[in-house]
Amino acid sequence: MAASSTASMYVYKGVDRKGKSIQGEISGNSSALIKAQLLKQGISARSVRKKPKPLFGGGKKPIKPMDIAIFTRQMATMMKAGVPLVQSFEIVADGVENPALKELVLSIREDVAAGGGFANSLRKHPRHFDDLFCNLVDSGEQSGALETMLDRIALYKEKTEAIKAKIKKAMTYPIAVIVVAVIVTGILLVKVVPQFAETFSSFGADLPAFTLFVLGLSDTVQDLWFFILLGIIAAGFAFKEARLRNKKFAAFVDRVTLKLPVVGLIVFNSILARFARTLSTTFAAGVPLIDALDSVAGATGSAPYQEAVEKVRDDVSTGIQLNAAMRATGKFPAMVLQMTAIGEESGALDEMLDKVAVFYEEAVDNLVDNLTSLLEPLIMAVLGILVGGLMIAMYLPIFQIGQVV
Repeated sequence: MAASSTASMYVYKGVDRKGKSIQGEISGNSSALIKAQLLKQGISARSVRKKPKPLFGGGKKPIKPMDIAIFTRQMATMMKAGVPLVQSFEIVADGVENPALKELVLSIREDVAAGGGFANSLRKHPRHFDDLFCNLVDSGEQSGALETMLDRIALYKEKTEAIKAKIKKAMTYPIAVIVVAVIVTGILLVKVVPQFAETFSSFGADLPAFTLFVLGLSDTVQDLWFFILLGIIAAGFAFKEARLRNKKFAAFVDRVTLKLPVVGLIVFNSILARFARTLSTTFAAGVPLIDALDSVAGATGSAPYQEAVEKVRDDVSTGIQLNAAMRATGKFPAMVLQMTAIGEESGALDEMLDKVAVFYEEAVDNLVDNLTSLLEPLIMAVLGILVGGLMIAMYLPIFQIGQVV
């Protein structure tokens, strides 16, 4: 009898073979099946009820991509040690602290135990396991080398998530500079400048243009601060939604990002690292090159390079060599093209692409470190200019009065 697509968590109370009271939680599809399962374990269940879901999610932490990477690594380790697949799920679930992830693992375990197959069970959770992940697991099941495939997938997930973390680190620092600058400027305009404005009101002389500008800006911020804040939030939300819903706008943003100084180079290297890492993993798994390029196109994370990889796929399907098709796009540097050509000629394409991925992953690391070092003095300069400029505007009238006296 096949299990339903989604298992639920149940809370049970009962007695074991020694008559000792026992209670706990277990995943299953119905209370009757739970009682039968507990009976096999020597537990006579007195009550079995579905675990109530807390209001508003009960603060349950979401499942992050890195959680999936860790889960995959643990499964690979268990299977390499000779632990059966179903038992591996149980061991991994016991060590999981995130309730949402534990529920997911136990749900997959129930499906696999019912004979659904590992890959098919994963496909029931597309939010956490994409087509690439499921197809690689399916390939491992079909070839009888699931533990090796899980090890490759785990390495792939770990590397790609590390790259994403580096990109977030690179982008977070400039954003932090802007946010701090805006907050400091806002505090000065709302709290400090009005104090000077009261003093200037008693002056008989005309105020300098710079001072008048700052005073006018202060009045505007005090009167419209709520609308300004609301506008910033709305603009951010609109930008995010437009990028998700409008492909042309997303492509425009990706092209502009690639042209930014320093940050554009970091994004460019990360794209090449993901391209090489994904193609190396899929090709090593025995996935046909055309199908592998389909997965790679979506994994680049950049519209211009997704279009380029799709063009490469179309050219390769007509019989053109991979390195020649990549060269025709004009998107790949000479080093990537040369390594790809060597890999095709030697029959070790996956190994060459793996070396390319390592090279560009290290390049991202170095660029992010350099950006951090560059921005540390920059944030001080920006804040100094803002604060210093506002203070100069406030003291200019005082300096003029001193010169007249």
